[in-house]
Amino acid sequence: MTEFWVFFEKGLRHILNLFAYDHILFLIALTVPYSFKEWKRLLLLVSIFTIGHSLALIMSIFGVIIIDGNLADFLVPMTILIVAFFNLFNAGKSSRHESINIAVFITLFFGFIHGLGFARYFKTILVGSPQSKLLPISEFSLGIEASQIVAIFIVLIISYIVQTLFRFSRRDWMLVMSSFVIGVVLPMIIASKIWVE
Repeated sequence: MTEFWVFFEKGLRHILNLFAYDHILFLIALTVPYSFKEWKRLLLLVSIFTIGHSLALIMSIFGVIIIDGNLADFLVPMTILIVAFFNLFNAGKSSRHESINIAVFITLFFGFIHGLGFARYFKTILVGSPQSKLLPISEFSLGIEASQIVAIFIVLIISYIVQTLFRFSRRDWMLVMSSFVIGVVLPMIIASKIWVE
């Protein structure tokens, strides 16, 4: 049981870490178009992220797919940028039923890419056969899922407060927060080591 909490806590800290804020930026960009009444859709999206992340870790540990670390570090902020731009172009549109498929794909892709990038570190903290790493991966994934749920509910609460107390329209809130995310993620892309290779 103690080992469960070790990997569960690593999953929590992997997302809720202010020094590795790429996850938080992605969750902000993913959440701002939604309200509390759409929580099931958001829960589906974060679960899809966790599935992509877990599949990538498993495939990397078994040696099925390995990605250059610099490429993964470049693709992660690129997916955040795509989601934020998608929000900008869809701000104020009433129907998001068509866009859920795009959000599902981007979320799965982000989870997969980030999982591949994180696999480098994950391999260093676990020893043994690939099969012996499956249980720690599932414990870690539960921590990721729990922390993402916490993060999206914090964003939803802030969104509700801003839109209710400060009378921001949903469209304006999406524009402001998506622009903020773009402003933070662009320097990450520019500073990527992929440009010097």
